[in-house]
Parts: sequence; structure tokens; C-alpha cells
Amino acid sequence: MSTPSSALNVARRRTDLTLAADERTDVLVIGGGITGAGVALDAASRGLSVTLIEAEDLAFGTSRFSSKLVHGGLRYLATGDVATAKESARERHLLMTTIAPHLIRPLGQLLPFSRGVTLRQRVAGAAGMGLGDLLRMRAHTPRAVLPAPRIVSARVATRLAPALDSRGLRGGMLSYDGQLVDDARLVATVARTAAARGARILTRVRAVALRGDGATAEDVLTGERFEIAARSVINATGVWAGSLDEAIRVRPSRGTHIVLDAADLGSPTAALTIPHEGSISRYVFALPQAHGRVIVGLTDEDAPGAVPRVAQPTGPEIEFLLRSLNRVITTPIRRDQVRGAFAGLRPLVDSGSDATADVSRRHLVAVSDAGFVTVLGGKLTTYRRMAEDAVDLASEVRGLQAAPSRTAALRLVDRDVPTMSEVLDDATGLTRAEVEFAVRVEGAVTAEDVLDRRTRVGLVDADRDRCLPAVEAVVARTLADVG
Repeated sequence: MSTPSSALNVARRRTDLTLAADERTDVLVIGGGITGAGVALDAASRGLSVTLIEAEDLAFGTSRFSSKLVHGGLRYLATGDVATAKESARERHLLMTTIAPHLIRPLGQLLPFSRGVTLRQRVAGAAGMGLGDLLRMRAHTPRAVLPAPRIVSARVATRLAPALDSRGLRGGMLSYDGQLVDDARLVATVARTAAARGARILTRVRAVALRGDGATAEDVLTGERFEIAARSVINATGVWAGSLDEAIRVRPSRGTHIVLDAADLGSPTAALTIPHEGSISRYVFALPQAHGRVIVGLTDEDAPGAVPRVAQPTGPEIEFLLRSLNRVITTPIRRDQVRGAFAGLRPLVDSGSDATADVSRRHLVAVSDAGFVTVLGGKLTTYRRMAEDAVDLASEVRGLQAAPSRTAALRLVDRDVPTMSEVLDDATGLTRAEVEFAVRVEGAVTAEDVLDRRTRVGLVDADRDRCLPAVEAVVARTLADVG
């Protein structure tokens, strides 16, 4: 038998859709975010047959709206959650050394000792970064991957972050963490790696009803309904998990970021780490990105009520982020300099805490009354461990004959896009090859998939609008060619 390709496209979708309706699968995964993709990969790498269905596109929900950090849990140390911090550091180690070193780079994070940062915050931040380095050592991450934290002079600090206000600046503390090339790309890459091990990855397929032995599904593109039979079912739908499992109490927390031109901040090469006023455990980050951008985030606000299809930033959140950033820089960033903004909903497990910032980031894996497994909570960095725990529980309660998890030593597939290609947009550097690759290999079926979840050009509305006609044309031609 030939080894399956990692390519996801409309031709493969048609074949896998037919097989999903005709054959009983060992594991049916609901949800195509990082957790669902991780579950599909974990199960497929254990030798189980896997079908994943996603109502929208890969990384449509929370997974594309993160800070794009693979972090070692400094925040959790600050709140006393040592277990979560240790887990984060270990998973970061695996991602940066074995699983996805091609998708992650070390990023310097600078806590400035400026007038807007109190002595208490400086001491607490520096101590936390030192403790974070102990977690790095405990996880056996080499310094070649993550350099040691150190005190830097005011001159070095302003070289790393030129927009810093030099008046009263006393240097800063520089530490390192992992930064993803892109969070949505990680999801697509995990899904492709699962597909290379035989998993059926089906986007635009909605779960209408869920049972312990399968689901009623609907092809969103045609409206056709069909049954998927499964030996086990895992609900990995994030903030929508409660709509499929009434016993689960989800408490969404909205995290908002704004997008700035890097030039407006002097094109920083390190991230600014800015404590909330009066806090030693909560921070706003200004993080350099591709395409000459910086994202500033993030908030942590209760988001009660119906879960929206796409969360929206609020005016007060945007103003809060600007106010936090402007405390430490020379020239304040104005509201009209914000190029874009985005918000994601964290799928927190409701623990009864007064504030979402106090809710544990540990994940929950539980069996529903209907017999399927729900995995919820956690964070992007620990997706692999969440997936392992979910498949372990499904194997136990449904009697699956599964090998032990292998994902701790499994490298994700590469992304081989030709570097020499026609440039479709000079400002962002978007190329024809990137768009074609998204359609032929990464499962994109619309221009929106390409702009919003494969290339991230869509984070800035003006860039998105400018690129849309050219991308629509390339997508249409490529879809016709793929068949």
C-alpha cells in the first residue's frame, strides 16, 4: 500500500467524503482547530483510522487569533500555577527541538525598566524570567534554542525596540520565548501531517448531532446529510463544545490584538513586554511579525452570551492596548494608526472564578453522557498533550486497540513553496506560488481561506481588499486544475 500524501485539496476531499460515509472509522474528531488537528494526528500516528470534520475551514476559530507564541508558562508561574507552567515548558521544548523547529523561532522579549514600569514590576518580571529559565533547564531545552535571560543596557534596549522612551530608561530584562511563523499555519501543518498518516480531513462538514458511536453530518457545500459511523468520537470544538455536550460549562474569554505598522515603532527586533498598570502577573506584548507588522495584545475579557461566528474587538479593548503601549514609548500611537484588529475566544472551563484572568488554563478531558469524549481548555502551546490525553481516554472507554502516543517524537511535514514566483502584491510580498500551494496542498477552497487563514494578509483590511481580486483569480484557476 502506498503512503498517503500530506496534500489536502478538493479532489482528496471528494474521495474522503465518500469513504467517511461508507466506512466505520476508529476515531471521529469534531473540530478543525489546533486541538482537533492534534487529536487527528495523535490517533492516526497510533495506527487508528481517523476522520476529522470541521464546519468551516481549518483554524477558522480561536486557533488563528492567538499571540502566535509558543511560550514556557511565565504567566502561570506569576499566578502560582506551577503545574501548567511546567507542562508549557516541556511542550515548548518538544515543539522547538523535535516537532516543529521549522515553524518556530526564538524571540527576544524585553521588559523595559522605564518610567511606566514600577520597581515592583521590574523586580517581579526579572525574577519571573529567571524562574522561567529554570523551567527551560528542567525541560532540557538547550541555550542554542533559547538563550539565557539577561539584563541589558538602555542603549541595547533602544536598539531592540527603537520606539522606547529613553527618558528615565534604565535598560531592561531580556528573555527569550518561541514565536510561531503563524498559528493558522501550524494548524494546517498538523492536519497535513495527520493526512500523511491516512487521516481524512474534511472541512465544510458540520456535525448536526453527536453520539458515542458516530454523528449525523452535513456537507456545507451541498447541503447533503449523511451518517458517519465511529468506534469513538472526540469533541474538540473549543468555545462551541457546550452546544454538543450540555454537561460542559464553557466560559469564553475574549483576547483582542491590534495590528500596527512596524515602521511606526522603529521596526523592533524584540517584543516589548509591558506590565498592566498595578499588576505583576499580567502583560501586554508588542510582537514583531512578518509583512512589516507588529501585533499588540492581548486582553482577557469575559464574553458571555451566544458564541459569535467570528469574535469582534471592542473599542475599549483597543484603547486599553494603545494606552498600555504608549506608557513606555516616546511618540504615542494614535487610534488612526491602527491598521487592523482581531479577537479570539479562549475556550476556558468555567470554574466559578470572578475574572477570566483567574481561570485555570489547564485542559479538561471528559466523557459525556452520550459516550463521546470532550477535550476543552488549555492553550495552543500544549495542544499535543491535550490531544494525547483525549485519545488515551477515548481508547480506554471505547476499547480501541491503540499504540502509545508517538507525537512527542514526530516532526511535522515541511511547507515547500517555490521561492521564485510572480509577486501578486508588492506591499505584502504575496506570491502566486503561495496561493497555489494553499489550494493544492493546504486545503484552501476560497480566497478568504487563503487571505485569512493561510497567508494572514487579511489581518489588515486594506491589504486584504487590495489583494482579493488577484487571489480570487488564482484560486479559481487552481481549483479547476486540481479538479
